[in-house]
Amino acid sequence: MGVNTGSAAIHITPVAVRTFFKHAKRRARKLKNGDTKEEATDDILYDEAFHIVKAFIDLGTYNTVESLQRFTNTHVPAPYWACVAPVQVPFSSCNRAADALIDWFGPDDLKTVVGGERWWQIRGMDGIESEWITEKDYLQDLDLPAGKKPSDSETNVVRMEHLETVMLYVHGGAYFWGSINTHRYQLIRYARKMKGRVFAVNYRKAPQYPWPCPLQDVLASYFYLTSPPPGAPHKAIHPSKLVFAGDSAGAGLCISALTVLRDLGYPQPAGAVLISPWVDLTHSFPSIMENTATDIIPPHGFIHKPSPLWPIGLVGERARALPARTNPPPRPGHADTLKPSSSRIADQAVQRTGEGEDRGNPAHASDMKDPVVGDQQEMLEESPLEGQDAGSKHADPPSRDHDTPDPDREAALEFWEPKPPKVLMDNHDTKPLELYSQIQLYATNEQLTHPLVSPVVQGSLGNLCPLYILAGDGELLRDEIVYLAHKAASPKDFPTRNGVLKEGRRQKENAEKFQTPTKVHLQVYDDMCHVLTVFTFIDSAKYAYRSITEFVKHVTTHSEEHVDRNPFPEFHMPPADFNREDIEDARRRRESSRTYSRFFMSSGRPSPVDSSRSDIKMWQDSEKVAREEEQQGNVERMSNAVVESEQATKSSNLSDSRTKSTHLKPFDAFATANSSTASASPAAMAKSSSHQDIPGVSMIRERVDIFGRVRPMEPRGDVQALQIPPGQIGLIKEAPVRRWLAGQEIWDVKFKRSAMKVALKRKHYEEKAARLLNHAREQGLILSHDHHPHPYHSNSTASINGTHDIGHERRWGPFDIDGEQPPPSAIAGRRDTREAVALMKKMIYHTAPVTHKTVPKVKTSDAVRAAFDPEDHPTKAPKQSVSEQQTYARIVPFHGLRMWQGLVSYFMSRSTTKAVKSKDQAVEAVRSGSEKLTSSNNP
Repeated sequence: MGVNTGSAAIHITPVAVRTFFKHAKRRARKLKNGDTKEEATDDILYDEAFHIVKAFIDLGTYNTVESLQRFTNTHVPAPYWACVAPVQVPFSSCNRAADALIDWFGPDDLKTVVGGERWWQIRGMDGIESEWITEKDYLQDLDLPAGKKPSDSETNVVRMEHLETVMLYVHGGAYFWGSINTHRYQLIRYARKMKGRVFAVNYRKAPQYPWPCPLQDVLASYFYLTSPPPGAPHKAIHPSKLVFAGDSAGAGLCISALTVLRDLGYPQPAGAVLISPWVDLTHSFPSIMENTATDIIPPHGFIHKPSPLWPIGLVGERARALPARTNPPPRPGHADTLKPSSSRIADQAVQRTGEGEDRGNPAHASDMKDPVVGDQQEMLEESPLEGQDAGSKHADPPSRDHDTPDPDREAALEFWEPKPPKVLMDNHDTKPLELYSQIQLYATNEQLTHPLVSPVVQGSLGNLCPLYILAGDGELLRDEIVYLAHKAASPKDFPTRNGVLKEGRRQKENAEKFQTPTKVHLQVYDDMCHVLTVFTFIDSAKYAYRSITEFVKHVTTHSEEHVDRNPFPEFHMPPADFNREDIEDARRRRESSRTYSRFFMSSGRPSPVDSSRSDIKMWQDSEKVAREEEQQGNVERMSNAVVESEQATKSSNLSDSRTKSTHLKPFDAFATANSSTASASPAAMAKSSSHQDIPGVSMIRERVDIFGRVRPMEPRGDVQALQIPPGQIGLIKEAPVRRWLAGQEIWDVKFKRSAMKVALKRKHYEEKAARLLNHAREQGLILSHDHHPHPYHSNSTASINGTHDIGHERRWGPFDIDGEQPPPSAIAGRRDTREAVALMKKMIYHTAPVTHKTVPKVKTSDAVRAAFDPEDHPTKAPKQSVSEQQTYARIVPFHGLRMWQGLVSYFMSRSTTKAVKSKDQAVEAVRSGSEKLTSSNNP
């Protein structure tokens, strides 16, 4: 059946009923025992919502990746009070982002780490689906000039132009599911509270578009906003008016994008909000094993029913993990295979050449065994240098410069293959495991320790824009989030593992160059699971929304100099004031919430004196707590030397920016020219004078209880995550790998027949792709790298299709990646999935890249065949991957995501009138769901 509204309802309904009765029993037991401990699950709304979300994610693991992607990327209409204007980030912005990443990686890393510079630039769409979001009440009336009337979307974008505060939001979903539709209600809430606008980006997702595809899309969106190309409906947005924000995987993409902007000297946004950022894909922190019961993430991680797309290695094709077959290095858990040394390349080239001659075909890395393989302790003793290169017991000579062109080295690279990364075992007397099966959908095992995949191993997280970081105390990612925040705020106290610095030239430079502490506000929420902002109706989430928007308003409405001095709105003097409209709105929403709460009187939740506080009151109380912390010396301050160094660095960066403005894109000149004028209003400037604020604070560390009450966090020495040695960070460890393997083995047995069918499907699509290419050649397809005329060309009667043009900004297509090594799941390098065939057909017949000399016409027989193929179309381009392109429900008004939004909007409505309307919508949605439950087959 797949993931759809009907299957979700069938799977979730028993969970909701069971949770209701368990909640009542637990509450009765607590009352009987006189247990007064306040827990988040004492609120029946949170208890139900937590288990519903957990059940939905669990449902996804019993279905294919494509099914989950399709459901969560289905277009859902926005609420009537919201203004949503769809736009598309064009190729010009995408290409600029690609150029930035090519510059960041350099030619050597592009080849050995990324697998090439072309495959990740290939996309099926003509840009990136995105949308502007704000409240309709905030739109400005326009007098449109006579002549060509712009579209409604373009008009609405212009009507938002007066809203200066902009949030660039990157949604979460483990890098492979979720969309702007799953997060739209949250984004509307942000826009309303900050009285601004949100730009949401529907980036390409793994495994079809693995790393660095999503990172390119986030950077492209930033360039699109700050340097819009000709024809864009919006004006350029100065970075000081822009804030990055994201949750989970989206927050991880935000921090990676910030480091790229920093490293390349581009202006950074005014700040960034990171909600439960996923920043360590190696799972090297303790909470990943400790918090399974209190989080919404499935117990075995993200494993799925087999499909042509995923997993790459089907059951029986190969072992997922084996005892080590190669001696160190690489050191256990450390994927130093990303960037090989010259000695290792030479050794492997000789070995592979010899094996190829003996066998008559090229050898593979799995065929190369060391004669003697020791246990983990012996390996560690034989590998004195952390991350030392495999195939040699000696480090490269220091004089060797890998960036210098070397013909022999370039030739040897053609033979190079990474060996599987080893797993750090709990018992050093055993052989380490070597992973042969990809454990994360986002990146290959060898790439998991790369700083742009797992930002927690960045050489430095200093010199970034101010960060507001939120984590749930009960989530799996808690420890890595806490560590990331402290690493950013104290670069010298939390150095990066030597192996990362050794293999990354840029990381070594960053560790020395960026030592200025990043200003960080860290908050850990009691009892909360991953991404607490999903549960918009609980007190701690209400406070989080208010706190986030106050941070965003503070860093975007004050001058850059003021934000440099004090990025924390809690320390702004005089305290933040709220107009009557804000207070009245909070009162109405609180009354609506009380009405809903009376409907659930059985919850028996504790009612402290201040439980009826609005989010404004929570925020005002937190301001007082923060100032008390500062007065008591419980905040971290910057030394005078650091302040002077920071000022010198900023002056140097400003000078560099002025130098660049003569030859970079329009944004850089715009940013330089407006750096002195992009400040707040005179009234705001008057408020932010230096003698009123509390300057010089580098980090605020707090905990937040379930009622939104703030208190200081315990000292560093009492935080478990901060006691882990740097050499243990970013290592693939045994416990999470064993847990993943256990779940994968269960799934292999459960879906063994499905895997057998998948193998046949892959063969079917390979044959379909071969036929497609052959017929295109017959019809006159000519590629720029064709050195000799194809035998079919002389017989071609129609080689050019006049209805379609070659896209001059589309650089590459799936036939342009010879010599590259894209990850096994990447759509650009595959021919065995429906989506890969659809991409091929679109590139051949509809939106050809510049590397195609001709756009042939579809054969009549192929058009007839496509008319009877539900996955194809006789005249139009086939639908592209659901990881990139939104799908539309066959029954437009009915979708599970819309039901969820309808229910949430009832008790979070902006006014009593809207509450009544939202209630009717929710009741109607539930009634429709019951009637269509058995027959629904929505995508």
